[in-house]
Amino acid sequence: MVLQSKIEKKVAECFSVINFSIENESYLHSRGEPESHFKLLLVSNDFEGVSKVKRHQSIYKALSELIPQFHALALHLYTEKEWLEKSGVPVSTVCEGGR
Repeated sequence: MVLQSKIEKKVAECFSVINFSIENESYLHSRGEPESHFKLLLVSNDFEGVSKVKRHQSIYKALSELIPQFHALALHLYTEKEWLEKSGVPVSTVCEGGR
């Protein structure tokens, strides 16, 4: 199973998902590793009343066994209400690291 699929499965197991996507952004980065950088969008009412820091920590905890297998994870975490007020996921920048 590829790493992206493992991340998808773990998120689905650990959170009540309203909207979820994960994008492999490794092509934007200079090292050329096939599964090194991901952007994760998760909309879940599990985040209701939870600070941004605690939301991130909950993702890190859920993915703790997988984290050593990749370099970066951009997190965009919202409640359903926040998502409905949002205009979309921020665009990622090209990483200059390692050049």
